Amino acid sequence: MNKDLRNRIFFTLLVLCIYRLGTYIPLPGIDSLSLQNLMQDNQKGLLGMFNVFSGGAVKRMAIFALGIMPYISASIIIQLLTGVSDYFKNLKEQGEVGRKIITQYTRYGTVLLATIQGYGVAVGLESSSGVVLESGSFFKLTTIISLVAGTMFLMWLGEQITQRGIGNGISLIIFSGIVAEIPRALAATFELGRTGALSASTILLIFALILVTVAFIVFIERAMRKILINYPKRQMGAKVYGGESSHLPLKINTAGVIPAIFASALLLIPITFSNFGFSESNSFLNFSSLFSQGQPLYMLFYASGIIFFSFFYTSIVFNPKETAENLRKQGGYVPGIRPGERTAYFIEDILTRLTTMGALYLTLVCLMPEFLISKFPIPFYLGGTSVLIVVVVAMDTVSQVQTRLMSQQYETLIKKTKFGK
Repeated sequence: MNKDLRNRIFFTLLVLCIYRLGTYIPLPGIDSLSLQNLMQDNQKGLLGMFNVFSGGAVKRMAIFALGIMPYISASIIIQLLTGVSDYFKNLKEQGEVGRKIITQYTRYGTVLLATIQGYGVAVGLESSSGVVLESGSFFKLTTIISLVAGTMFLMWLGEQITQRGIGNGISLIIFSGIVAEIPRALAATFELGRTGALSASTILLIFALILVTVAFIVFIERAMRKILINYPKRQMGAKVYGGESSHLPLKINTAGVIPAIFASALLLIPITFSNFGFSESNSFLNFSSLFSQGQPLYMLFYASGIIFFSFFYTSIVFNPKETAENLRKQGGYVPGIRPGERTAYFIEDILTRLTTMGALYLTLVCLMPEFLISKFPIPFYLGGTSVLIVVVVAMDTVSQVQTRLMSQQYETLIKKTKFGK
């Protein structure tokens, strides 16, 4: 392992440790005992999902309680605008300059959404008797500032990991929050078995299902369709060039874990507008109950969000027309398919079928364990979305490490070859 890769790994671990530390720093003016009693009765549905993505910070009402979700929500809005707004389309086509402007808009949107959600948290905490030591404008102001600053700091940490560390920073922050809470979730599950709330056979079945889910995720994430690409032979003088074949790899799940995260982020929006009326607001309790595990409305919105973002995000990251045009310029062609527009239609047809399979796979993985959680009192961290995020992010990070190691080996081989000459 070279020095650069080692430094990147150490830097990533350091940043994630800083993040975990922040999830234990509470907001000012909160009575911890009353908060603990309140959270014990509100760990299902949207609040439980919110707590998963914040790494347990919601349960402790820490400065990172909003987590990185406002940034993800802002990213969703900006990416939707790039599909419907000519202004954002032009920015996207401007390359690096346009990307920086879009990133800046995303940051502004993050501040706005975090402010709104921070106000909802403050109002909701005040409406819960005994949680806030001194209610009033000062408490609201300090809560909003603390939560907005925490979210922006997390966004900055994520960008630092992406630039100076290993892997995607935002995904790794969510990943570390889930992984850090898994031991506690396992301990809680075993405690349920000890007290008789769950039978030993049920616990074994749960863990067997998790292992099967992990194996299924790994299998699908590594599966791809390879389209054969041929290149014609070219003769220059006495030498003949080209004539070789290659493959255009298309993954079944091109969008990765993004659809599950985006769909989850949209399901968290109702919490903001209900102002966190946990204990005294009957309307919130009735509304929130519709989004608990196993409820038809929750399943419908979640599945619809996953399917929509699977197709939407795939259309952003892969353009069949652009790919076909690049192949035509390079002289490549799909056997039996005319280069250009016909090739684009051919690739788009295959991509649509693969994306359909990928969307159904994501929906199955994310929703099936939710029924299990709704039937048994197991922790939210053992749900399908959590397992999906952990496995996919881990695979992507390991893949990046392997790529850097291979690059190092090639550089070493080239140096030795030059030295030998």
